[in-house]
Amino acid sequence: MLMQVESGSEAAAATAAAVLTAPLSLEGGLAAELRPANLVQRVLSLFRNVRPGSDLSHFQLPATFNLPKSQLQLYGEGVYCVGKDYLRRCAKGSDAVERFAAVVGWSISTTRPPIFGFAPYNPVLGETHHVSSGSLHVLLEQVSHRPPVSALHATDDDGEIELVWCQNPIPKFHGTSVEATVKGMRHVKLLKFSENYEIDCPNLLIRLLPAPSVEWSGTVRIVCKESELEAELIYYRSNAFLGLGGDPRCVKGKIFSSRSGEIICEIDGHWDRIVSAKDAKTGKVSVLYDAESAIADLKTPVVRNQEGVSPSESVVVWGEVSDAILKKDWERSSQAKRRVEDTARRLDRERNDKGEVWIPKHFSLSQDKNGSWECSPLEKSVPPAPIIVPS
Repeated sequence: MLMQVESGSEAAAATAAAVLTAPLSLEGGLAAELRPANLVQRVLSLFRNVRPGSDLSHFQLPATFNLPKSQLQLYGEGVYCVGKDYLRRCAKGSDAVERFAAVVGWSISTTRPPIFGFAPYNPVLGETHHVSSGSLHVLLEQVSHRPPVSALHATDDDGEIELVWCQNPIPKFHGTSVEATVKGMRHVKLLKFSENYEIDCPNLLIRLLPAPSVEWSGTVRIVCKESELEAELIYYRSNAFLGLGGDPRCVKGKIFSSRSGEIICEIDGHWDRIVSAKDAKTGKVSVLYDAESAIADLKTPVVRNQEGVSPSESVVVWGEVSDAILKKDWERSSQAKRRVEDTARRLDRERNDKGEVWIPKHFSLSQDKNGSWECSPLEKSVPPAPIIVPS
């Protein structure tokens, strides 16, 4: 396991350290409260001795630059922290085109406002995150550390929806910017219709010079082989100069037939506002996605069953670090973060000394012929979680 399993009172003490923080939303949230006055200068100083082209997957950030949550939590929040239930709408479509459009809308809802100068913790090997939102149950696990690979499995009580994700972020330094390419595929399965939607991810671009900024960019493709439909969404870079001009957070695209290439509808808007779909035949315009209804005023998850929280749960593993960051106790946050990382390194050395190979608890992990990582859940469904999103 990730950490030595406590027993009795020790386990209870560990679960008591769970610290849950507000999800990223349109309002900005925690980072605005934590932002220091000289943030830009401090960010630039981090990369003073980093060579362009360097892989930053295991770059060690001081705790002062961390959001008080793990990357696993950020992945999970994109699924379970929502206002309007765009995911449920996917399974209610009356025909293949309506369901496909709903999946496109839902995929946009997983795009959350990034924050310049702050990053989540790098999950340690074996770390897990388990949360329920209504009838949807979400489980994540860090299944590999080098390279960093995160897996997600989610199912609902009605047996209509299943999500399986495998994500491998690769951040690289390019001199005046950092760009994180997210490898791996997200699968949305509408079980009643035997439809599987394959979705990839936009890249995260962090500009350091000439004007600091952070935004999602790149092309996202969505494919459903069963309905022979595809979508292409382009997240445009702002192309701003010195912070002026450009059209940030703009997304454009199309839904089309895989067989003929015929365009069914055109997509246009901003992922943090309104995204519309225009029917290619009739010219009718409808709202595909409304960020205000989806990612504003999001509720913070709470612990419902403290005894059921695993010692490997993200909010426990990083609980002391997050608590110290929230209190702006930077010395304690640095010490606590070092303890978590040192423990992970020690357990890795012990496994190597014994010739043991790490085996994930909830997923099987493999690579395809192109070297991409694939994760398969070991269980058919995800059980209700001890952490819930309040209704």
